[in-house]
Amino acid sequence: MPLYRSFSPDDIVPSEQTCMTVDEFETLRLIDMEGLTQEACAKQMNVARTTVTAIYDSARRKVAEALVQGKRLLIVGGACEFTPVTLPENIMEKGSSTMRIAVTYDNGEVFQHFGHTEQFKLYDVEDGRITQEQIVDTNGSGHGALAGFLQAMKVDTLICGGIGMGAQMALADAGIRLYAGVQGSADAAAKALAEGSLNYDPNARCDHHEHHGGDCGHDHCADHHCHGN
Repeated sequence: MPLYRSFSPDDIVPSEQTCMTVDEFETLRLIDMEGLTQEACAKQMNVARTTVTAIYDSARRKVAEALVQGKRLLIVGGACEFTPVTLPENIMEKGSSTMRIAVTYDNGEVFQHFGHTEQFKLYDVEDGRITQEQIVDTNGSGHGALAGFLQAMKVDTLICGGIGMGAQMALADAGIRLYAGVQGSADAAAKALAEGSLNYDPNARCDHHEHHGGDCGHDHCADHHCHGN
């Protein structure tokens, strides 16, 4: 999972964005940073060498566009399989009709910095009612790994305070719905979401560099208005 997913020039506010897929990012990492040949890269990514060549050429073109034309570069989506995540022991079983909510957690409150949360509290919901709860440690997982951590725990929805753009995209890739800008009691927030009455701030889901044309939807920032795909 890429640790950083959003890059912007400092001296202007970009009018356009270009999206690089995670597999394109991986070819740059393996070939340009790790020094692998295209053949070795293809073997590690489990694809044909011709496929790596096409992915690598596309990735380099997108980096060039971002640098030369002053575009914002986002890393999102793509055909990839992430490294398996080791989960804490004794995670509660999730029913087939259950919605699992995770809340960034600190001493009973919604923790306000997603990337630094040391615990999540999980809530399983059926028919608008919380049926079971559990607190789990992140075991030092950094912000780049937390989306995979939540996905592995079969989380459907995340409640949190502040969250950066890269983490938002990682959650979107993992199919996890986001409710950010929430403060106060974690239990109360989970109960309100289960009952369909949670107050949250959709604008808090974008960091201070992101505007999306003033439009952040309720599901996730899925439509990144990217050019050059």
